[in-house]
Amino acid sequence: MSTAPIRTALLAYGMSGKLFQAPFLSAHAGFDLVGVAERTEQRMHRDYPGIRSYPSVAELLADPSLELVVVNTPSNTHFDLASQALRAGKHVLLEKPVATSVTQLQELLALAQQAGRHLLAYHNRRWDTDFGAVRRVVESGQLGQLIEVHFRFDRYKQALNPKKFKEEVLPGSGLLYDLGPHLIDQAIGLFGQPLSFHKTAGHYRADTQVDDYFSLHLRYPQGLNVWLTSGLLIADPVPAYVLHGTHGSYQKGRTDPQEAQLLAGMSPLAPDYGREKPGEEARLTVAGPDGTLATRPDAAAPGNYLGLFDAVHQTIRHNAPYPIRAEQLLWQNELLEAPAAWDFRK
Repeated sequence: MSTAPIRTALLAYGMSGKLFQAPFLSAHAGFDLVGVAERTEQRMHRDYPGIRSYPSVAELLADPSLELVVVNTPSNTHFDLASQALRAGKHVLLEKPVATSVTQLQELLALAQQAGRHLLAYHNRRWDTDFGAVRRVVESGQLGQLIEVHFRFDRYKQALNPKKFKEEVLPGSGLLYDLGPHLIDQAIGLFGQPLSFHKTAGHYRADTQVDDYFSLHLRYPQGLNVWLTSGLLIADPVPAYVLHGTHGSYQKGRTDPQEAQLLAGMSPLAPDYGREKPGEEARLTVAGPDGTLATRPDAAAPGNYLGLFDAVHQTIRHNAPYPIRAEQLLWQNELLEAPAAWDFRK
């Protein structure tokens, strides 16, 4: 088993590559970030002077020294580029959405198996500071039997996205395929496959061609109801995580600081990286033995997306099980692909 760093290249250096992949691949001793596909402007050299710019994806994939390729291009290209990378004998770290249909995902998984390579989903928000706190309180059992859970990811953006591929009717466009994979992955990672679900969607912004609102109601055993909701016209967001159980309740805002810290140039290795600000603690209310309710702040441990890259390294180098499992991705794509029971169009 090789102990050498995994030679890795990015297929793009937009926001995803610049913020969510390159800093971690550079910081993690288990990876050697060596290249990027940049057909026109070579922007990555400004941040990583020693990087190699490949003039095309084909030339990048033809480099036999590369082991891992990060497919972080627009959503509608994921299937084609991931397929090419697997056929070229590369491991693939694939940005969300990993596919736009169950059939596509099944084909990618089959290709990975045939090639003897790993297809790994880039679901970094399992390592968010706030979600880590939610996971901890659920697994602690402090809330008792869960009855009702709400996960939200809200923004307020009236204007259409200048990235046209996000606003045109293309595979993987729209809010459901943009933010839905984050929420669905968190729910499935915590609670597993739902027994059933109900989906609604909406088109509310002026001149929008794609959905800008969705809500999924997932039903689980023992009466657990989970709602996943996201909207682009939510002017005053409520807490991102609300959980109610037989022994208590929990409310947590969207407090993960990693994106802002990365934008400011902070290293993932910095002491304060991933640490939420004072005053952003969750609100935990639990019942005592006599039924008396007590409320206290609940501080989160720092999050760090390096955890995802640790998992990628362990899987490729030591064949350890990857935490985002293939069946979880299939369940996610079933939810994404299913038609909405109601879809409002302005």
